[in-house]
Amino acid sequence: MVLSLWTEKYRPKRLDEVINQKHVVERLKAWVKEGSIPHMLFAGSAGVGKSSLALVVAMELFGEHWRQNFLELNASDERGIQVVRENIKNFARMKTIGSETKIIFLDEADALTPEAQQALRRTMEKFSSVTRFILSCNYSSRLIDPIQSRTAVFRFKRLAGDDVHAFLKRIVEGEKIKASEDGLKAIYDVSEGDLRKAANLLQASAALGEVTKETVYEVASRATPKDIKEMLSLALGGNFAEARKKLYDLLINQGLAGEDIIKGIHREIFELDIPEERKVELLERTGEAEFRLNQGGSEEIQIEALLAGFLKAK
Repeated sequence: MVLSLWTEKYRPKRLDEVINQKHVVERLKAWVKEGSIPHMLFAGSAGVGKSSLALVVAMELFGEHWRQNFLELNASDERGIQVVRENIKNFARMKTIGSETKIIFLDEADALTPEAQQALRRTMEKFSSVTRFILSCNYSSRLIDPIQSRTAVFRFKRLAGDDVHAFLKRIVEGEKIKASEDGLKAIYDVSEGDLRKAANLLQASAALGEVTKETVYEVASRATPKDIKEMLSLALGGNFAEARKKLYDLLINQGLAGEDIIKGIHREIFELDIPEERKVELLERTGEAEFRLNQGGSEEIQIEALLAGFLKAK
């Protein structure tokens, strides 16, 4: 039996099913109703609905022929000019089926090289009568100005807790699984508004039984806020030996990555009952430790040094 992915099973099929992003959906509805769309640029972080919206637009515009009139490419797989010269141009030349236009969806377009972007600009101009381009990216600033000026730019917002909760509840009811409210909140905290990640976490947690806070953090391989808070309290309370012991429990016994522990520390600093000036100092020390980890520093040494810095910040 093939296990279906909930990210695909619960992907929206119509514009009315898209979660939030109302500022984008309303304009798309008007264009779809007219039967034509401009070139578009979807910019925003991962898992906020960019790819889903591109698919939904194609489904609503082309109906049963949407697969024949829709090409999806990922620019991070092939970043060079060849992908534009071959894949994109070949599809742009093809005759449409049951429609006057077709759509090329280029995901992660900001990964294209400058040369490939220039070639893409020329292709957009040449085939604009029969082809519409939807570009998706995390950072629109990495796309050249001529491409940005030829597209209607939409900024996708990070999804709020209520939006993610509503989406997760839909899956819980549809799959008839047990999930506590603490478990759903933990999924939002870990996914940080990324719906794709949230759905995958829910599916993986549900495989272990009831979805609880503990199972979510276990599946995500993240330190629980309780463990991080305990470690910080020990360090700030002057008990460095116990704080170090807690750190080694997270790194060795629980097998967590140093970067994830640093991110957990960053989140918990804001919840500490200490003056704002001290929080600023601790954030500065945390940023320094995170930078050194990214530069190849030892996890144990850098986080131990960070805890020692918290001790001095008393």
